Amino acid sequence: MKKSLMILNLLLLVGCTHLTQQEQNELHQLRAQGITVEHGGDFEKPANPGAAGALNLLPGFGNFYLASGNGADSSHWLYGCLNLLTWPISILWGVPEAAVDANRINERELIYHHKYNQN
Repeated sequence: MKKSLMILNLLLLVGCTHLTQQEQNELHQLRAQGITVEHGGDFEKPANPGAAGALNLLPGFGNFYLASGNGADSSHWLYGCLNLLTWPISILWGVPEAAVDANRINERELIYHHKYNQN
């Protein structure tokens, strides 16, 4: 049981999309200006956290969703395959992980949008 919990914690930590320190600083600056993922002007969120989480009720589909599309994070192809191999138990970590990762992808894309698409 103890070993299983350690493996589950490791999977939760490894499977999450992270922002670099520079991206975190840039996101903080945007928030100070009142710019967020929800209030980003003409910014459109590339990933839907609810859809990503719900799709991971199926084996890895939420990760495959995050690996394709406008804000694609290619590492999710691997996470999706791992969730597929460990389904149905992967639902326990896959659903929240996909929702959190969709938010991170949206934050990263917001940073890129305001950094490179200023008119």
